Amino acid sequence: MTQTLEQKRNYKALFILNTRGYEEPVENLHTLLSDALKGLGAEVGEINNLGRKDFSRVTEKDHLGDTYVEVPFSATPNVPNDLQEALRLERRVKRVMVELA
Repeated sequence: MTQTLEQKRNYKALFILNTRGYEEPVENLHTLLSDALKGLGAEVGEINNLGRKDFSRVTEKDHLGDTYVEVPFSATPNVPNDLQEALRLERRVKRVMVELA
């Protein structure tokens, strides 16, 4: 059986959130991520907050780490690239990494 572009695949996205100066609960940013994925037609699983982690390479000496969030989702193969583009200008999202689950 050949796979078409319309078949859904399972992915796992890792987001590094920019919480510097952010006063609200981090869970509010979970809604931002979930809404972005749902807007692209993805089915979102349970969001897993991995907590604050230190960066392995520090680019700013007063900013040593940030919050990491893992989101499993199911979507068509175009969604990972579309997600990168949709969140490109979102200042609360520092990095987006998507891999097949």
